[in-house]
Parts: sequence; structure tokens; C-alpha cells
Amino acid sequence: MAQEEKFVRGLSLLDSTMIVAGSMIGSGIFIVSADISRQVGSPGWLLVVWLVTGALTLMASLSYGELAAMMPKAGGQYVYLREAFSPLWGFLYGWTLFLVIQTGTIAAVAVGFARYLGVLWPRISESSYLIAPIHLGSQYAISLSNAQLIGIVMIVLLTWMNTRGLELGRLIQNVFTIAKTGALVALIGLGLTLGYQAVVAGANFGDLWTVRGSLQDVGGGLTAVTTLGLFVAICVAQTNSLFSSDAWHSISFTAGEVRDPRRNIPLSLALGTILVIGLYLLANLAYLVALPFATIQSVPSDRVASATAEVILPGYGAGLMALGILISIFGCNNGLILTGARAYYAMARDGLFFRAAGRLNRNRVPAWGLVIQCVWSCVLILPRTISTGPDGSISYGNLYGNLLNYVISAALIFYVLSIAGIFVLRYRRPAAPRPYRAFGYPVIPALYILGAGTLVVVLFLYQTATTWPGLAIVLTGVPVYFIWQSKARRQGINPEDAFTE
Repeated sequence: MAQEEKFVRGLSLLDSTMIVAGSMIGSGIFIVSADISRQVGSPGWLLVVWLVTGALTLMASLSYGELAAMMPKAGGQYVYLREAFSPLWGFLYGWTLFLVIQTGTIAAVAVGFARYLGVLWPRISESSYLIAPIHLGSQYAISLSNAQLIGIVMIVLLTWMNTRGLELGRLIQNVFTIAKTGALVALIGLGLTLGYQAVVAGANFGDLWTVRGSLQDVGGGLTAVTTLGLFVAICVAQTNSLFSSDAWHSISFTAGEVRDPRRNIPLSLALGTILVIGLYLLANLAYLVALPFATIQSVPSDRVASATAEVILPGYGAGLMALGILISIFGCNNGLILTGARAYYAMARDGLFFRAAGRLNRNRVPAWGLVIQCVWSCVLILPRTISTGPDGSISYGNLYGNLLNYVISAALIFYVLSIAGIFVLRYRRPAAPRPYRAFGYPVIPALYILGAGTLVVVLFLYQTATTWPGLAIVLTGVPVYFIWQSKARRQGINPEDAFTE
């Protein structure tokens, strides 16, 4: 399309792969195995959860490449859903992406950066307030701690850097992705060698499948001690592992800036996901040879990687791991910020978002899209949730955390629809150029739809408190779509024109 020719095609295959891998590796791999271990209750099932995650992510990326090669346009998944189904479906995804998925993740990653900075500099804390919590009723409050402030500063800084042009954003992404990949490789290598504890490894791998320890209720009173409970636990655990592997598709948002996109986007999707999934599986092996399973289940603040690093380098490991995670988080947020604004750009060009977001600045990047994303991400950092303990004590959570939990199931639905779009477009546009065809079609895409669809059903049945609100968030986009559509038509823009039958 004409507007995409304004972008600078400055992303090589290496750059694209760095965006895929860098957006995937955040802080999740360093902590979520603790929560998963409490859900599934054994070393073997912990590994199975990550294997399922790896299989689903790889199947999705190998299938998704067909859409990316067929439509190498800025906007990625928004464009694919628009073309396969309708502008409404594309908008509902883009709306949820802006409202919670991308901006909420940016907020969460930024505050996570501040938390790990607090390990090195204890004065930084979410309870060290510049503005003490102002209660808005009994459930919510607004505050500004020094940790929240650092999160906001991080978002603003990375946003400003990305408004300076693609070259700077690309450079930051490459440097930090290489650095954090190296840190993760070092953790794995040292964990499997210096951290190896023969007694620990013997206990974990000699008894892989016995469910034990403190188990979480995974819904409806079920735990992993029963067959049904174990199945539900594995599905529910995917909310941790699968979304620690999320953002693998983010390179498709920047398709208008990738050189030879019909080749490089599918290839970068495959290379990036294979690299990250391989590292994630090896990291969990490192945890299991260094830490007793009971320790993984109960490690303070779920910092499994830090506990492993302490086994490797007692007294220094936690600090070094915090530094490595800071590097990882910084690079992850740069990738999220860089790519997200391109989706809003595509929506704005269709008349379905703020018009300013559909313009490029003199550096040929969607600066206003970046700014709008920045403002909303920073706003999401401020609201807090209120919890009252049995003794009357008050603790504060983060609203963005609840919102992200709510939209996990919705995000899965959009992934399923996107892969289903391959079948739809093969039927409706059989003659369309497909320089890359989905690997293993139709079996691999169908298996992904079946697997991810099963997860969605289980989540809606057993995690009702966090799934149905997510659907409600998505549906708020329906009236917004028709309002924006009506406004666009008055301005001479018909969103339906972008939808090519």
C-alpha cells in the first residue's frame, strides 16, 4: 500500500530476529516456573508445560508466517484479522491491544524493571511513596511510588528514543537482545555445570511425575492430585508459560520496515521462536539440577533464576541475576514500544484510531502513535488495587496486573482466529501470492487451533473470574468501532475500503 512506502525499510533478517526474540524474553522465564510448579506439582509436569508452550508457539509462528508473507504491511495481526474476517474483528483486536494487551504489558514490564532495580538499590520500592495511595472507594486507589516513577521514566525514555527514528530503536533492540540472550545462556551453562547438585538432580529426575508440595487450586476446587485436576492445571499453567513466550508475532507490526519482508518475516518468526523456546526449556533444566523442587515451589517472590544464581555464586548470584534481568526487561520493553505503535498506525490509516497516529514524523516513524501509547501505558501504572487481610491490614496491587489476567483468554482467541484466517484466505483468495506457505498445512495450523482452543475452553470453564471480564473488555470495542467508523465516513474515509474481498 502507498502509505507503507513512506517507512524506511531498515530492518534486516538479524534485526527482525532480534525483535522477535527480544520481545519474547522479558522477566517471565526468570520467575513463572515457581507458580507453574505449584500448579502442576512435579518436575516432569513442569517440563511438560514448557514443552506444550514450545509446541504451540512454534506451530503458531510457522503458520503465521504465511499471513506475514502474504500481507507484508504495517499493522500485523490487525491487518490479518481485518482481511480474513472483517474490519470489526481487526478493530476489536487493535482496540484490546491498545487498551490492555500492549500498553498493560509495557506498564507491567516497566514496573518490573523498577522492582529488580530495587534488588540492587533497596530504596526503590512500590511502598516508598511520593504520593501516598488516594483511595477511590474500597477496591481501588491511585498512588505514585518511586518504583512507579521509575517505570514511567523508562517508558518515556524508550518512547522518545523510538521517535528519533528506526535506526536508534533497531540498535537498542539488537544490543540489549544480544546482551540478555548471553546472560540467559550464561545462567543455563553455569546452572548445568557449576550449579549442578547431584542429590538435587537425582531427587527431581528420579521422581519426575509424583505430584507433591503446596498445590494451587486451579479452579472449581481442583488441584493436580486428580487426573482432571492435572489436565486443568497444565492448561491453566499456560497462562504463565505461554505468555512468557508472547510477543513472538510483534515483528509483523513493523512489516512495512523490513527488507524483503516476504522472506525475512517468516524466517525471523521461525528463528526467533526456536531460539527462545530452546533457551526456556534449557533454563528449566538448569533450575531442576540446582534447586530442590520444594524450593522452586516456595522461593521468595518466585525468583527461581536468582535462587539458581545463588547456588552458582553464593553471595553474588542474586545481584548479578538482577542485573541480567534488568538488561532483559529493558530490551523487552523497547521491542514492545517500537512495534506496538505500528498497529495503531494501520488502524488510524483506516480511520479507526486517532488520526495523528496515522502520520509519520520527519524521522519516518509513527511518533504520535508512540506518544499515545506512552501516555496510556503511564496512566495504567498509577491505579492500584486494594486488598484487606484478615487482621485488617491493607496491601496494594496493580490494576494493570488484573487487566492483563483478564485479557489472556481474549488474546488466545485472537491468536486462534488469526491462524484460522489462513484457512479462510486460502478459500477466498486462492490465487493470492503466497511466497511462504504455512509449514505442515493443514495439519500444523489445525493442531494449533485445536490446542489453543482447548486452553480457551478450559480457562472459561475453570478460571471464570479472570476470563469473562476479558471478554467484556473486548466487547467495549464494539460501540467504539461504530463511533469511529461513523466519524471516518464523515471525513471521507470508509474503513470497508481497506477490506479487500
